[in-house]
Amino acid sequence: MLKDAVIASPGAAAGTEAAVDVLVSGGVVVAISDPGQQPNSAAEVVDLAGRWLIPGLWDHHVHFTQWVIRRQRIDLTHTGSAAEVLGLARQAVQRTPAGKTVVGFGFRDGLWPRPARLSELDAATGDHPVALIAGDLHCMWLNSAAQQLVGVRTDETGILREAESFAVMDRFGDPADLTLQDYQDAAQAAAARGTVGVVDFENADNTALWPYRVAQGVNQLRVEAAVWPDYLAQTVDAGLRTGQQLDDSGLVRVGPLKVISDGSLNTRTAWCWEPYSGLDSSLPDACGGPTVPPQQVRELMRTARDAGIDAAIHAIGDRANTEILDIFEELSMRGSIEHAQLLRWEDVERFARLGVTASVQPEHAMDDRDVAEVYWPGRTDRSFPLRSLEEAGVALRFGSDAPVAPLDPWLAVAAAVSRSRDGRDPWHPEQRIAVGAALAASSGGRTEVSVGGPADLAVLERNPYLSTGDQLRSMPVAATLLAGRFTHRAL
Repeated sequence: MLKDAVIASPGAAAGTEAAVDVLVSGGVVVAISDPGQQPNSAAEVVDLAGRWLIPGLWDHHVHFTQWVIRRQRIDLTHTGSAAEVLGLARQAVQRTPAGKTVVGFGFRDGLWPRPARLSELDAATGDHPVALIAGDLHCMWLNSAAQQLVGVRTDETGILREAESFAVMDRFGDPADLTLQDYQDAAQAAAARGTVGVVDFENADNTALWPYRVAQGVNQLRVEAAVWPDYLAQTVDAGLRTGQQLDDSGLVRVGPLKVISDGSLNTRTAWCWEPYSGLDSSLPDACGGPTVPPQQVRELMRTARDAGIDAAIHAIGDRANTEILDIFEELSMRGSIEHAQLLRWEDVERFARLGVTASVQPEHAMDDRDVAEVYWPGRTDRSFPLRSLEEAGVALRFGSDAPVAPLDPWLAVAAAVSRSRDGRDPWHPEQRIAVGAALAASSGGRTEVSVGGPADLAVLERNPYLSTGDQLRSMPVAATLLAGRFTHRAL
């Protein structure tokens, strides 16, 4: 039993919330009562001493193995130029044993004062293989030694983008080198931020890998295991359907089909209706373009639909979103658009009408606000239009896209509520949403702890409904429970 808990609610006024006792049994909340009203039982009593209780949080879009690997890579997230990246790469080479590849993560080259140059990277790193992965995962900067290692050749920039980059990225950080302890540490860190579940979009055989990991003790999270096109046929042949339980503990379920339909804003490969600023409109890629052609996406989605598998389709550009909504409408299919970053106003209503979930990463708005103003000037009012989506009745789900942003749902909540970070003025503040809506989007739609709901809970040191954006970012989490079992406890 959780004694003296305060259930966080948007309707309660500050200082008027009454403490309650919350009885948990069999993985669910079975009773909520005034203090001292529960009969004596053998259940453990944990005194929350007036701390705040909310539904546990989900990260609805992660690449879990890439997140585990990122924790072991050189951090390039705070760099703003090629020169800064080269300085960190040079330092890393100096402290790395010969023969071991240096891998970095997190640069964003969209606004660099000068473009990347292979000759400069080679001069800084010599014959030591160096692979630097962009923060949006859609390109890599490889020196000549790294290119030779994996058998690719780039132009004078040293940059590989989109499909060419995806084809070799796993060569620089082999998941086979990771241990179960690495996965446990990452899952434990997520639980310490109030996280109870993730939707894993790793490009791997997730429906086989996750039951094994959970059986081996990586059991701090629920997991919806997504299916990529390369694994769709075997998933269909096995008779697996979205929502089907995959392990004895009930922590792993089959997730949706994942397809990447276009690129990213930073690389100007997101598929848009109008040309990117500064690009000749006569060029074939002036508007970006599809990564997987719409007809191929359509066939994959049809196969999934007929097998009872939902779809989760990556679409960032406004034209990509239009095309994918067209396919959802044609197939009368359930699912989500992942990112839904750049939208036409007429498509906002279509999300609601078609019942398509907008699975958004609000922290990306903070990462992309400057590059959006340069590449998408005059249109950024419809970039991450969260308030418009909410008012239209669209189901919102929030995630991080870890490792693109950290696996921490509070960052998504804070970005959605404040549209600000690092003390900057809010970016398009008219698209801010309320704390309650942001928490619901980060907890699978659950708005409040209630009887009959799962005992997937987070215990907070601060009332989230009275917190500023910065306070939400750093929200102290005292405990996390998964089906009534503590996965994090600091009280």
